[in-house]
Amino acid sequence: MKGRVLVIAGSDSGGGAGIQADIKAITALGGFAMTALTALTAQDTLGVHDIVPVAPGFIRRQIDCVWDDLGTDAVKTGMLGDIATIRTVRDALRARPTVPFVLDPVMVAKGGASLLDSAAIGVLRSELLPMASLLTPNAPEAALLAGLPLDHVGQMEAVGRRLFALGAGAVLLKGGHLPGDVLTDLLFTADGIEEFTAPRIATRHTHGTGCTLASAIACGLAQGLALPAAIARARSYLQRAIAAAPGYGSGAGPLDHAVTTRCDPLVG
Repeated sequence: MKGRVLVIAGSDSGGGAGIQADIKAITALGGFAMTALTALTAQDTLGVHDIVPVAPGFIRRQIDCVWDDLGTDAVKTGMLGDIATIRTVRDALRARPTVPFVLDPVMVAKGGASLLDSAAIGVLRSELLPMASLLTPNAPEAALLAGLPLDHVGQMEAVGRRLFALGAGAVLLKGGHLPGDVLTDLLFTADGIEEFTAPRIATRHTHGTGCTLASAIACGLAQGLALPAAIARARSYLQRAIAAAPGYGSGAGPLDHAVTTRCDPLVG
């Protein structure tokens, strides 16, 4: 086991996304997952049915306890929910040594439920995003953060450049929500743009793909992988997990996060 990853995010009672997906992905790739819960959700494959936020002071307490005793090699954030939580995380990270920080700007659940107050989007953009080593928005999230339309692959470069200019160390703009048989993700860094592509897997079982990918990347960074290598490994793991999805639930079902225990390992 190598690489301590602190995940600051919400819980998914259905086990497919959120903290549950984060822990599974990090463990499957040989890392050690630690958590600071920001919210509890009553959730299944059909959607989010209720949310109970965690008090900001207790979020900070979780972060401090983990960091002071166990240490942290990388941080990943998911559902933050509101301005108070964003600023709690901002302050906690400012008080600590700099480690790779993957910011997954979770805004809307797969079923359409809002997971971030509209008033908090600007705060996330201006106060937390510039601290991130990597921002991992999907197309709808990227459009909101950039203030630009994103309806097809041809618009990705302009949106990605706008997001990169906001101050994150790198931006991985994900194209899974865009039409086409080929899924395209673009990585924006100071060195330029790198393209990652893969055939789209025809399935409704894609619950938690964003959480899973971001945590898998954070695990790679915690283990010392360079960013492009961490992304390539994470995407390969995610594709296998989608292809092996068990088919649970009546809606957008979960992935098979344990896929690496039954095939050639991706860890290392």
